[in-house]
Amino acid sequence: MSSLLHITNGDSFTAKLKSLDLKGDIITWREMLCEGKTLTNVGSENFWKTRFDFLHKNYKVSKSSFIEKTLKEYRSLCNHKQQDEIVLWFEYDLFCQINMLAVISWLKTHRKYAQVSLVCSGNEDETDKLYGLSELTSGQLLKLYENKTILGQDDIEYADYVWQLYCSDNPIRMENLSDFDNYQFEYLSGAVDAHMRRFPTIRNGLNEMENNLLRLAVDKKPKDKKEFLGTILQNQGILGFGDSQYERALGRLKPLFTAFDPVRLSRKGKAILEGKTSYYSCIQDNDVYLGGALKYNFLYNTTNDRILKL
Repeated sequence: MSSLLHITNGDSFTAKLKSLDLKGDIITWREMLCEGKTLTNVGSENFWKTRFDFLHKNYKVSKSSFIEKTLKEYRSLCNHKQQDEIVLWFEYDLFCQINMLAVISWLKTHRKYAQVSLVCSGNEDETDKLYGLSELTSGQLLKLYENKTILGQDDIEYADYVWQLYCSDNPIRMENLSDFDNYQFEYLSGAVDAHMRRFPTIRNGLNEMENNLLRLAVDKKPKDKKEFLGTILQNQGILGFGDSQYERALGRLKPLFTAFDPVRLSRKGKAILEGKTSYYSCIQDNDVYLGGALKYNFLYNTTNDRILKL
């Protein structure tokens, strides 16, 4: 009998996985590496210090909470040394795919002997809808598990390579990735593309997500902030962000709104959305990282989908 370890993408799915009664222990990966500075050496003291500094400053995460929720679970992962089969449970979105890369990079270094498999949800029926793991029935999850993808050494090396590029200070290197089709990561190219679009556009200094928030405010006319957040979550594409991330984004964009009850753009907000003026100089911040790159050191050109270094 092989010993088995499951690594999941979050607490809500961990609860669901427990109800499936599969063999093996479960570790929950509690991080959001799609935001804030990341270092290549996942799990090192420097890595966790960098992550705590970001989460404490931007999300008011206390040291005790970080230790209890994230570090204790990570230490539990470190203590699971006997398992020779490891199953990763992640989803199609940017949030999940970046976490997945980090976990695979860690496994490449620390669990060389283990067979690593991937269960990844997304396209599950004939519709265009992409599904998160928690949205699937027990039957659908068991079927995904039966058909899980066994990652070869080349797949693991490639995921680690993409992680190294994500953590580098120049996203242009990531832009030149084109050989996704040679590896078993169905949703990675979409996630990398979504990542590139998080750099500010030449057009108005806001990135795709920020422009989407302004557009939704105009098109959907939410009656209050709560409805606005719900609308954003339903119309966010493949980012996979949560409430707190959008709360923070709206905080940065607050000067472009006259009110959130009901939600209304200011005259300046409308001018920026229409591309008549740029918000770059107002929103620029020399301490905002996307992976290893400073967000405002680069511009995204929407006409040719290329990144420029400033």
